[in-house]
Amino acid sequence: MDDQQRLQQMVSELSAYRNQAELLQQQVEALQASLSELEVLKNTIDSMAGKDSVESLVPIGGGAFMEGEIKNTQDVVMSIGAGIAVKQTADEAKATIDSQSEELKQNLDKTLENLQNVTDAIARLQPAAEKLSQNLQLDAQLSGQ
Repeated sequence: MDDQQRLQQMVSELSAYRNQAELLQQQVEALQASLSELEVLKNTIDSMAGKDSVESLVPIGGGAFMEGEIKNTQDVVMSIGAGIAVKQTADEAKATIDSQSEELKQNLDKTLENLQNVTDAIARLQPAAEKLSQNLQLDAQLSGQ
């Protein structure tokens, strides 16, 4: 394979790595957002503990809300995935949240590790591609004289 072909291959690999890094970064942001949502949920459950009822804004669709009253603060209907929701006590719901948070943290750690690996690959490949490009330009200038 000649230098021009090697350079084209390197540029193609760099492009693929950059696309992969962008996707991994989006996954990191989504995982972090999910973790934040679970933290808010847990704090909300904690803030309702021991209260007979709580006034709240109830979403009614289209970004609209109505004032409402939550009369049972002891039970929570929790989504457990795959479109399935179950009724749990507040303590069971918090345990489910902790479990989901731990799983998300593990996924986040793996995704961050993958992102670092891709970033390292870009950092190794970029200088080599730039050097090869400069050499090709120099060769072209020398052969043009």
